[in-house]
Amino acid sequence: MRDSRLAVRGARLFDGEVAHSGPVMVLVEEGRIIDIDFTGAPPPEGAALADLGTATIMPGLVDAHTHLAFDPNGNTEHQMLHDDDATVMARMRGHAAQALRAGITTVRDLGDRGYLSLRLRDEYAGGEPGPQIVAAGPPITSSRGHCWYLDGEADGTEEMVAAVTSRAEHGTDLVKIMATGGMSTKGSDPGGSQYSLAELQAVTQTAHRLGLPVTAHAHGASGIADAVAAGVDGIEHSTFMTRSGVRLDSRTVDAMAAAGTFVGCTVVKPREGMPPEVLETIEPYWENHAYMRRHGVRVVCCTDAGINPHKPHDVLPSDLVYFAAQVATNAEALASATSLAAESCGLGHRKGRVAPGYDADLLVVDGDPVHHIDAIRRVRAVYRAGRPVALDSEASSRG
Repeated sequence: MRDSRLAVRGARLFDGEVAHSGPVMVLVEEGRIIDIDFTGAPPPEGAALADLGTATIMPGLVDAHTHLAFDPNGNTEHQMLHDDDATVMARMRGHAAQALRAGITTVRDLGDRGYLSLRLRDEYAGGEPGPQIVAAGPPITSSRGHCWYLDGEADGTEEMVAAVTSRAEHGTDLVKIMATGGMSTKGSDPGGSQYSLAELQAVTQTAHRLGLPVTAHAHGASGIADAVAAGVDGIEHSTFMTRSGVRLDSRTVDAMAAAGTFVGCTVVKPREGMPPEVLETIEPYWENHAYMRRHGVRVVCCTDAGINPHKPHDVLPSDLVYFAAQVATNAEALASATSLAAESCGLGHRKGRVAPGYDADLLVVDGDPVHHIDAIRRVRAVYRAGRPVALDSEASSRG
């Protein structure tokens, strides 16, 4: 009988929390990590060896905020209103494969149409090759509110409680709610709240009773404060917009830290041609995320992939390099997109670390990303549940 074990050897390891000098060998069996060897010993007899020389072995990346249904180069509103399910599903499969080739082995989809991300999640769980998907389904939003075209509109406590219940019945992994408006929906005010504190509390209490975490899209400072007070598990963006510009509220930050709230830092880089009102938010955005991390908030580097041409679904490695320059050390940034991101997705017990008992989702890169973070873009190999992922020339030479 053929031995099903695989040994992956490299020069060093970042285990999702701590860097280790090598040599290192990760032993995999039936999709799980069963042992890690630092002695330089040969692989067990019969185990297949993948010797990757001077490369670094680390956990597969976790993108905790993505939209597989969104075409970064298309008109999202038009496509979501007019494309049929088969077209959208084909797009989602392509985006998921693109992410996987870049070493993103888990994605959390925070907004689809018609619960299509659940269908794709179940395809991959059934054995089709693809990343692990954590799916929210259509986000709950107010009538004609941010991303209304995803068909998640609900107004008032009764409708909102029913919307949460419907998501639980469909089998979502979490609930996403648009606590404020957003920048990518015509007529939406990103700084303005879409729901009251009482409505947000009703959503959170219902979801938690049904065993589902809640994450809230929130740009406005008042919407962030209300969502935190309502007991959400995560805040996406956390821009702290006010009528007088971006202004961080230290009391809200303290409340986040005390509650263990995750903050999804959807990386925004200044670009030539950006509207002045957007550019004015970027510098304080990064100052605020660095402040939050220093003050104990669990800040997760993620992408919002799919929302525009600068956000393809394999952008996380590039965004992580920028995040490291703005918010954290290289090692902290790597942890943010592996072990911490896995925790934010409810998968900290089996994803985001290279340790015995964890899924064998591995990213192997040329160089040492702890010392030179740009190495994260030089992909040598990707393993999803112990199976090697075919890399195209673009993915393997990115940088």
